[in-house]
Amino acid sequence: MTANSEIMTNGNLLQQMMHTWSTGGWVMIALAALGILIYTTAAHVLLSLRYRGIKNASDGDIRGWLGDPSAAPADMREMIRYVQDDVHSVREIEGRFREVEARTIPPIDRGVSALGVMVVAAPLFGLLGTVLGMLLTFKAISLGGASVSEIVARGISEALVATQTGLTIAIPGWMATFVAKRWRTELVAFLLRLESIALRHHRERLHGMTRVFTRKQFPATKTEAGATMGAVAKGESIPEPA
Repeated sequence: MTANSEIMTNGNLLQQMMHTWSTGGWVMIALAALGILIYTTAAHVLLSLRYRGIKNASDGDIRGWLGDPSAAPADMREMIRYVQDDVHSVREIEGRFREVEARTIPPIDRGVSALGVMVVAAPLFGLLGTVLGMLLTFKAISLGGASVSEIVARGISEALVATQTGLTIAIPGWMATFVAKRWRTELVAFLLRLESIALRHHRERLHGMTRVFTRKQFPATKTEAGATMGAVAKGESIPEPA
């Protein structure tokens, strides 16, 4: 008995949803297609940004991953191997990190931008449905006749349903866009931190990592400084410091 009641309830709910959807007019078709695009794009972008273990990773964890890439999260192992295997200078490491960024970040940015545009478009389609419904209502009022109340009710229903559907589609899409932007920022910050730690990790064994700075020697006293400046003004040679 309970199972039959549940089936009847679900059937009535489905019929109500279909009736509500059909009263929204042709704009509902555009909203349905837009909703599919929004949620498909959001799922693709979020899955591309879902790198496990990078948010709470400490510097010690990252150094351990650089020493043993197999200990890194599964979705980061290939990247960690790529940026440090068979490298012979700091420029090679930096170049490989630039390649990783160029391959990873621009597609995500394009997906986030497209998602933002579609999320903004959803309420606009709902507004278009509202305008069309109100036009239908005013047209029925101007024509008059016995069926005015029915046409007015249909126009108002079309206006409200389209607006409701547009907002219903846009609000979750906006939340997905916010999450995608946050995860994108975290990924960029992690790549920069990984690059910094990788350069320090390989500092001693890579050629060109250590720079030697020499301090220029200046005259120790004011008298010597004045003599040096005077020699420069006269065009004389400056004696080398002892």
